[in-house]
Amino acid sequence: MPLLFLNEKSWGTACDPARAERAMADFVDAVRAAAAVDAAGTALVSEVDVKTLEIAEGYPVNKWIGVSPRHRALWQRLRGLQGRSPVRSVFLTEDAADHLEYRYNGEVVLGLGAAHFMDGIAVSLPVTRQWQTDSVSLERSELVEDDDGTLAMRHDTVAVRHASAQSHLDGHLGWIRKTRSERVTTGPRIWDSRADLYPHLTFLPRVEGQLSNLSSHWVVPVRKVLERLEEAVAAWDPATMAEPEWRTKVSPEGETRKRLCRFRDLDGETHTFDLHARFTPGAGRIHFRLVPEEQTIRLAHIGAKIRSSL
Repeated sequence: MPLLFLNEKSWGTACDPARAERAMADFVDAVRAAAAVDAAGTALVSEVDVKTLEIAEGYPVNKWIGVSPRHRALWQRLRGLQGRSPVRSVFLTEDAADHLEYRYNGEVVLGLGAAHFMDGIAVSLPVTRQWQTDSVSLERSELVEDDDGTLAMRHDTVAVRHASAQSHLDGHLGWIRKTRSERVTTGPRIWDSRADLYPHLTFLPRVEGQLSNLSSHWVVPVRKVLERLEEAVAAWDPATMAEPEWRTKVSPEGETRKRLCRFRDLDGETHTFDLHARFTPGAGRIHFRLVPEEQTIRLAHIGAKIRSSL
């Protein structure tokens, strides 16, 4: 499902009405073009009801709608795509907000950040030049936990897909078609689609329950890590390599924690699954062990960092 996240920072800019109307027309065309590729799955998600926003300073959406029948028709098409849920319900859960923040030019940005985190597209009103682009760079601050429990703030720069005009979608069409064909948007869908999406990974039955209860803000991060693990294992030759060339950070547990990572395998024997990849926000872990005789890795845990019950 291609989620289009409204960039709230692109609204309410001071400009003349004619320029605001041109920007609104370009914005609606961009959103409709995305929907044309995947009419059933596209949704426009915003922090607030779009109808309550100002296109430009002193020029609310309601006023624009009333200018002409054409504007009213454009509005009806846009309204049909607006998601019922605000951005906060799909992005800034309490846990995610405590661990992750996105900024643009020093300002916290909700819609742009949600577009990156949820693997979607940010959409803006092209009133100013900064929004006339197909990609926007953001500063990301993320609280991460190491294996020893140490917390550290990590800062980096990320690029988010972006569109404010129909032409900006040209570079994103392949991605939209890919999401249409896969539609992996929930934990249960990851489980149900695992054989098709991750043919070189095998899963213990216990993982089904973990994916069924997977928090919504972890679905996309888990999916991305599984994709990288699949790519690494698919290229692995156990006859010449002790382990795959990992495309995400993978490390073993320390000796004192290995006892927490023992699970009954498919053969009925208990094995240690201490190799793990990480996902965020928070201390998300995917635990597995190598099975070179099958050219696969066996996954035993997808969820929060395994804690001692003692």
